[in-house]
Amino acid sequence: MDERRDKARHRVLKAGTIEFGGGGIDCTIRNFSGTGAALDVTSPVGIPEHFTLFVTADGTHHSCTVVWRKEKRIGVKFG
Repeated sequence: MDERRDKARHRVLKAGTIEFGGGGIDCTIRNFSGTGAALDVTSPVGIPEHFTLFVTADGTHHSCTVVWRKEKRIGVKFG
Protein backbone atom coordinates (compact mmCIF):
# COMPACT_ATOMS: atom_id res chain seq x y z
CA MET A 1 0.00 0.00 0.00
CA ASP A 2 1.36 3.44 -0.93
CA GLU A 3 1.66 5.98 1.87
CA ARG A 4 -0.32 9.10 0.95
CA ARG A 5 0.38 11.18 4.04
CA ASP A 6 2.81 14.09 4.10
CA LYS A 7 3.94 13.24 7.64
CA ALA A 8 4.29 9.88 9.38
CA ARG A 9 1.71 9.26 12.07
CA HIS A 10 2.60 7.91 15.48
CA ARG A 11 0.47 5.31 17.21
CA VAL A 12 -1.16 6.67 20.34
CA LEU A 13 -4.05 5.80 22.62
CA LYS A 14 -5.48 9.06 23.92
CA ALA A 15 -8.94 10.22 24.92
CA GLY A 16 -10.48 13.02 22.91
CA THR A 17 -13.71 14.84 22.24
CA ILE A 18 -15.14 15.74 18.83
CA GLU A 19 -16.70 19.16 19.47
CA PHE A 20 -19.33 20.77 17.24
CA GLY A 21 -22.60 22.67 17.58
CA GLY A 22 -22.17 23.24 21.31
CA GLY A 23 -21.90 19.51 22.09
CA GLY A 24 -19.35 16.75 21.91
CA ILE A 25 -18.77 13.08 21.11
CA ASP A 26 -16.11 11.07 22.93
CA CYS A 27 -13.46 9.41 20.78
CA THR A 28 -10.15 7.59 21.05
CA ILE A 29 -7.19 8.98 19.13
CA ARG A 30 -5.40 5.99 17.56
CA ASN A 31 -2.67 7.71 15.59
CA PHE A 32 -1.53 11.30 15.42
CA SER A 33 0.81 13.57 13.47
CA GLY A 34 1.25 17.29 13.00
CA THR A 35 -1.13 17.18 10.05
CA GLY A 36 -3.89 14.73 11.05
CA ALA A 37 -5.17 11.80 13.06
CA ALA A 38 -7.29 8.64 13.05
CA LEU A 39 -10.12 8.60 15.56
CA ASP A 40 -12.11 5.64 16.85
CA VAL A 41 -15.79 6.48 17.39
CA THR A 42 -18.88 4.50 18.36
CA SER A 43 -20.42 5.53 15.02
CA PRO A 44 -19.35 8.11 12.43
CA VAL A 45 -23.03 8.91 11.72
CA GLY A 46 -23.86 12.50 12.62
CA ILE A 47 -20.26 13.70 12.80
CA PRO A 48 -19.93 16.74 10.50
CA GLU A 49 -17.21 17.25 7.90
CA HIS A 50 -15.61 20.02 10.00
CA PHE A 51 -15.23 20.00 13.78
CA THR A 52 -12.78 20.72 16.63
CA LEU A 53 -10.85 17.87 18.24
CA PHE A 54 -10.07 18.35 21.93
CA VAL A 55 -7.16 16.19 23.15
CA THR A 56 -7.79 15.54 26.83
CA ALA A 57 -4.20 14.55 27.75
CA ASP A 58 -2.61 17.85 26.75
CA GLY A 59 -5.61 20.20 26.65
CA THR A 60 -5.12 21.15 22.99
CA HIS A 61 -7.73 21.88 20.33
CA HIS A 62 -7.32 21.08 16.61
CA SER A 63 -9.54 22.25 13.78
CA CYS A 64 -10.36 19.12 11.70
CA THR A 65 -11.71 18.18 8.29
CA VAL A 66 -12.84 14.60 7.71
CA VAL A 67 -10.82 12.89 4.95
CA TRP A 68 -12.27 9.37 5.19
CA ARG A 69 -14.80 7.36 7.19
CA LYS A 70 -14.95 3.66 7.98
CA GLU A 71 -17.29 1.66 10.20
CA LYS A 72 -15.95 2.91 13.55
CA ARG A 73 -12.99 5.09 12.56
CA ILE A 74 -12.56 8.42 10.83
CA GLY A 75 -9.44 10.04 9.41
CA VAL A 76 -9.00 13.78 9.73
CA LYS A 77 -6.57 16.43 8.59
CA PHE A 78 -5.80 19.46 10.72
CA GLY A 79 -6.26 23.03 9.62
